[in-house]
Amino acid sequence: MKVFFRTLSLLLGFFSVQIEADVKEVNAAGWGTATQSAVYYDWYPQKLLDLNPSTFMYIPEQTNPWWRLDLLKVYTVNRVVITNRLDCCIGNINGAEIRVGNVSSDSLSNPLCAVISSIPAGASYSYSCNRMEGRYVFVVIPGTWKLLTLCDVEVYGYCYFTGNLAIGGSATQSSTIGSWIAEQAIDFNPGVYPNPSLVCSSTDIQTNPWWRLDLHHIYRVSRVVVTNRRDYMPERINGAEIRIGNSLENNGNNNTICAVISRIPAGVSSTYMCNDMEGRYVNLIIPGDSKVLSLCEVEVYGEGPYLKQTFMKLKLKSSSSLSDAAARARLLTQLESNLSGRGISNVTLSWSQQPKQEVMRKDTGPAQCAQRKK
Repeated sequence: MKVFFRTLSLLLGFFSVQIEADVKEVNAAGWGTATQSAVYYDWYPQKLLDLNPSTFMYIPEQTNPWWRLDLLKVYTVNRVVITNRLDCCIGNINGAEIRVGNVSSDSLSNPLCAVISSIPAGASYSYSCNRMEGRYVFVVIPGTWKLLTLCDVEVYGYCYFTGNLAIGGSATQSSTIGSWIAEQAIDFNPGVYPNPSLVCSSTDIQTNPWWRLDLHHIYRVSRVVVTNRRDYMPERINGAEIRIGNSLENNGNNNTICAVISRIPAGVSSTYMCNDMEGRYVNLIIPGDSKVLSLCEVEVYGEGPYLKQTFMKLKLKSSSSLSDAAARARLLTQLESNLSGRGISNVTLSWSQQPKQEVMRKDTGPAQCAQRKK
């Protein structure tokens, strides 16, 4: 028996989701990269990020000597901790300015956080920046013929991922090497120090390695931000495809391509525009043999959940009568399951009107062909 009906409507309730990041104050200095106005022998700028006060950097006499930390993202900076050298020349730090902002080219153009009057030998002093926002943290001594010596710099603050849809998602990947689990690519920690295996994800060596984010709802995705590792072989991400859609066919890797990653420099976050592509799943896959997919952070931005009303026309075979309430309820349950498999979840199914009749086809035996008169 075939039953035809046209009165089942799929109603998606209109709702909104407020996403808030669970953030805590962290020392972001170790996640960034350092440079300085001049290098004296082997006293390199990165030594200030090793949390070892016995090592220090030294900038010889010059005009406005500066040291700069690039946090790689815009942070809300609460405080900066400076550790002075403990052997000699402790006055070299006197008068240094701490500046926080988004200007990388001019050390004195960013807003002033604090001025260091003096720090005793080997001591660490904390300077409040009152939630200043910026990607760059400068320590600079204004003036001519100045020296700048530092032993350690720590920067404490927050990196808010407001609007990052990955916050409410869950991640999986085709394989896992060691402790490099998939969820670490959405842990809101894009750094690789002190141990990248604690903050980044990575597959094992395999054919077509992939990583997938389930947003749990359908969104219009405007852009995807990918942060590459910077400790080892950053070129491994070259050729990765970003795919977005609602299908789990081939683990979601058959969905539409948003972008292909040609390259991302070590430790850098690159943005890929997806032009409001609709989808529940965000995949990254590297096609080819003997590939490894490593990710330190994936952020997804867009609008949604995407809400709409859909009317469905169905044709099915069944031995049950739709006049039976239990049969109608069972049908709705089956439909909900099928829709969930297509990425449509949290829906309410209902009958807009009860079926009034069943259309039955009576078996009449083998079909006979009409004979043509000669």
